[in-house]
Amino acid sequence: MSVVVVGAGLAGVACARVLADAGVPVRVLDRAHTPGGRMASRVHAVQGVDRPIDTGAAYFTVRDPEFAGVVAGWRTAGLARPWTSELAVLDHGERLRAPGPMRWAAPGGLRSLVAALAEGLVVELGHEVRRVGAGPTVDGEKADVVVLAMPDPQALQVLDPCLGAVALAADRPWRPVLAVAAEYGERCWGELPAAFVNDHPVLSLIADDGARRGDAAPVLVAHTVSDVARRFDADPCAAIPLVVAAMGELLGITAEPVWTQAYRWRFASPERDRSVPFHLGEDGIGLAGDGWGSARIETAWRSGTLLGREVVRRLTRL
Repeated sequence: MSVVVVGAGLAGVACARVLADAGVPVRVLDRAHTPGGRMASRVHAVQGVDRPIDTGAAYFTVRDPEFAGVVAGWRTAGLARPWTSELAVLDHGERLRAPGPMRWAAPGGLRSLVAALAEGLVVELGHEVRRVGAGPTVDGEKADVVVLAMPDPQALQVLDPCLGAVALAADRPWRPVLAVAAEYGERCWGELPAAFVNDHPVLSLIADDGARRGDAAPVLVAHTVSDVARRFDADPCAAIPLVVAAMGELLGITAEPVWTQAYRWRFASPERDRSVPFHLGEDGIGLAGDGWGSARIETAWRSGTLLGREVVRRLTRL
């Protein structure tokens, strides 16, 4: 038996974790040089000290009892921490409150959680897959099952057009986002875990990275609306002045940032949710990720985990 998982984000690593624990040989391939996918963290020097900054997902929530057990392990290991159960809402000049479930963060960046789950797995980074074909095959190499754990548009780039999974992966559009990180000379925006921004032409969310990391570093990360991300797709850094000005207007910041950096997420989230947690065809092609359900980190873990269990059931009855 052999399984290839393409994508070392949370869904792919969770799937591979189930397979490896069941004794099924599995390889995880990813073109990036670090695991994590959209749970991305980049290291920047902030006030002379290197620290991670979350540049993809802003936080995660916990609803599923099994996922809660995984999170409890991360918390015991010092990898995850409860952050806040209340976010602000910036709405046409007003600052409102949005109580909700506990939002969790990671002192070492969200990517560190995926890296911890991947410990002991065969993960080949810097490995770009060009074609998944019938058989199934990965770049001509046969496998019993191939799992694509990635946004649908990325899966479409590697799936052979003759495969049945193509129709599923092409059934809805995805929204892009630009994330802009900015360090300031001091914390000049008051108390702000994070804020949703309603009906704004530039921003949809602002997160206080020092608050979620727990070190009070003067760093903000803003997420743009999709129209801005599309407008600046070819040159994300060109959007930085627009984003910095919008943060200043919304939070009353008059100082200029020490440094800024933009990150492009062409496939940040799907336009519509799905009602099923994964796909596994009779041809041995599987699809998983946070697009299989509502777009959350927890959804990615659940999708990969449930698909991994289904692959184990299928292979062990052969």
